[in-house]
This record gives sequence, C-alpha cells and structure tokens, in this order.
Amino acid sequence: MPDLNERDAKIVQYLQEAHSKERELETALEVHIEETTRMPYKKRQRQHLTETRRHAKSLEKRIKQLGGDGSILSDAASLASAAVGVGRAAAKAPIEIVRGTGEQEKMLKNAKDEYMQENAEIAMYKGIEAFAESVGDKETAKLARTILREEERMAKFLEGQIPVIAKAVASDEVPAKQRTTAGRRRAGAARGGRSRSSSTSRRKVAARS
Repeated sequence: MPDLNERDAKIVQYLQEAHSKERELETALEVHIEETTRMPYKKRQRQHLTETRRHAKSLEKRIKQLGGDGSILSDAASLASAAVGVGRAAAKAPIEIVRGTGEQEKMLKNAKDEYMQENAEIAMYKGIEAFAESVGDKETAKLARTILREEERMAKFLEGQIPVIAKAVASDEVPAKQRTTAGRRRAGAARGGRSRSSSTSRRKVAARS
C-alpha cells in the first residue's frame, strides 16, 4: 500500500471504522430478521440489511480510491461472516436464555440494540462528513451524507417501533388484571386530587361569604 498523506490516512482510518460498524450491523440484522415475527418490522429490517451491505461496499470502494489497505476490509468481512454462523446458532437456543422470556421481549431487545447501533452510526457519519468537508474531500463528505440519511430514517423507524413492541410485551407477560389495576390506581389518584381541590375551593368561598 502506498504511503498516504496525513489527510488521506485520517479519512481512511474513519472510513475503515465505519466499514467495520456496517459489517457488525449486517451480522446483527441477519440474526434479528430470523427472530422477528412482526411483518412491518421484518420488512424494514430486510430493507436496511440491503442498505447496510451497500454502505459497506461504498465505503470499501472509497477506501481503495484513497489508497487504503483492502486486506483489512477482507479480514473484517471474514470475521463478520463467521459471527453470522455463531449468531444463528445462538438464535436457535431457548428464547428465555438468549433474549428474555418471550417472542415480543426478544424483538424488543433486538429493536433497542439496533436503535443504539443506528445512533452510534449517525454520530460516526456526522463526524466523517464534517471532517471530510473541513479538509476539502467533497466525495467522502457526500458519501457520508448519503449514508447518514438512511441511518437516520432507520433510527426514526425504530424509535416508533420500540413503544409498539414494548406494549406487546406488557400484553404478553403482565396479566390483564395487573395492567388494569395500575391504570385504575392512577385514575383514582387523579380523581382524588381533583376532589380535594374542589373541597378546598368550596371552603374558601364559604369563608368569604
């Protein structure tokens, strides 16, 4: 590999870190998709898996254009592929051991993991875009900006899914009586507060008259 100047060496460093992250997410998504039974969520995971693979290829292309070491990327891809096999084997283990006590709980934990990964990638690509712009690498800045938009869209989708799945966990794992009792308790407390306030107001009016 030819010697890189300081600018390109730093950009290649950041792009290699991003490439590694994309491969990690690809591995996680492949496992999570097999565990997902909610079809809107599963469909979006598949779409993002396609996006993630495209991100990795685009990053690899840019790294090589800058003179980066392609062998490092190949090693990362091999490790990711091996991790997929391990992840799939783990996915076949009892649900309560791997991801909680039920199907919805498993998906909730996966969605939270994905959401954290997406936000980590958002921060990473914002940094790459800003750095590339500041050193005059418009092509890398444009690539980071393009990937960033797709990561932000996925993060927004997951942000909406997490409460939906969390409610499904509550429905599956908390008896209906306990869920409604909690609701009645809160409603009763609110009514009690209003009643005390009304009584106080009536006493003040009576005192003035």
